[in-house]
Amino acid sequence: MTSTNVLWASRFRSGPAPELMALSRSDASHFRLAAYDLAASFSHARELARAGLLTQDECETITAALAALQIEIAAGTLVPSEQDEDVHTFLERALTERLGPLGGKLRAGRSRNDQAANDLKLYLRDQARRIVIDLLSLQEALSLQAEQHLGTIAPGFTHLQPAQPVSFAHQLLAHAQGFSRDIDRLQDWDRRASRSPLGAAALAGSAIAKSPEFSARELGYDAPCENSIDAVGSRDHVTEFLFVAAMIGVNLSRLAEEIFLWSSRQFRWVALDDAYATGSSIMPQKKNADIAELTRGRAARLIGGVGAMLTALKGLPFAYNRDLVEDKRAAFEAVDTLALVLPAMAGMVRTMRVNTGELRRQATDGFTLATEVADWLARQGVPFSEAHEITGHLVRYCEDRNIGLEDLGEEDMASVDPRLKAGLMSSLTPDAAVKARDGYGGTAPVRVAEQLARLRSDFDKQREWAMRYDGPRI
Repeated sequence: MTSTNVLWASRFRSGPAPELMALSRSDASHFRLAAYDLAASFSHARELARAGLLTQDECETITAALAALQIEIAAGTLVPSEQDEDVHTFLERALTERLGPLGGKLRAGRSRNDQAANDLKLYLRDQARRIVIDLLSLQEALSLQAEQHLGTIAPGFTHLQPAQPVSFAHQLLAHAQGFSRDIDRLQDWDRRASRSPLGAAALAGSAIAKSPEFSARELGYDAPCENSIDAVGSRDHVTEFLFVAAMIGVNLSRLAEEIFLWSSRQFRWVALDDAYATGSSIMPQKKNADIAELTRGRAARLIGGVGAMLTALKGLPFAYNRDLVEDKRAAFEAVDTLALVLPAMAGMVRTMRVNTGELRRQATDGFTLATEVADWLARQGVPFSEAHEITGHLVRYCEDRNIGLEDLGEEDMASVDPRLKAGLMSSLTPDAAVKARDGYGGTAPVRVAEQLARLRSDFDKQREWAMRYDGPRI
């Protein structure tokens, strides 16, 4: 690389060593920010015109050239060279090749420090909306399945042991609730990320670009950053984005884990569509939930990204440091990972077939109706501590005789405790157990239907937020 290709070379007597440039050059993935850098350059050109550094004709010439670069980059006909250290060098080179010295005027009043912070922030605000759209596709898949299974009785588990019967729709919507909060987190993150770093320049602010509020508004921000050092030196917005991405990954992984179980021969709750499963190269009978496994594995990467960014930040003196280049590596991996796994998980959930008969058959395995006995006794005036003990004796009685609670006769119950009456038996069905949980947030089908309606109302608002964005969409 010759010194003329490096934006910082004028102070040095010799060109940079190849080893330095090999380390310093941006990873190829970083050049995806070119369109966002161009969007900011349009605003900066107008700012220089307001400051009197560009005439109106010069401003129009530069913005026309920027528009041409935008088209060529989108078409793939303009790409970085090996000599371009980063996206900023690439675009300035391309601009000056077309405009000569006029292209070099655009650098006035800004620094790669505020450009780098701005490019990634614009990118993440744009990608947050794309992630929300993909999350909503998964949410729709979950809600469509739930709608079909409001009345499907399934065994509920705690500690991976049979616990109580639930509506299968309720189990599905438990996952949907987590993803809905993930969308809320992205929206809340975006509120804090809506401050523009442009105008901060290297760290002290610009003596030329003195009206950053104009470029902030043009790029969809609420306002400029309050402090120029903070603007270029902070990356908590990247770290927070990575946390939200990791939380999405964890929630995806928990859904994936349940799908492993549900689709196993041991559970037999669901069957995966052939298009969303894989086989074995040696065992012809195999049908594997590879999408779920790959998603669970990718969650580890998302979690690792948060740790990497926090570690990179923890010892930095305030203002810009080259360590901050790690923000792009972690952010791009998070975005790319979610772009792969979310559509795949949505397709798998949308197309899986639920074995309602098997779910119902297993719903009472493991004495899942025991709590109904204790609740029935409590409603008869028996202190719950006693009711719990009586029910425990009743379960042991059934275990000793290899029968279920639903198989009990009056004599069986009376032999355990005389307060166990025949009227209890009407409560000892999975349908009755599920229907009884009709408090707000409970598993009764009527309540689950209300939950589903509220969630879908939230989906509409979340989709509207994702579609209504004034910033650059690339």
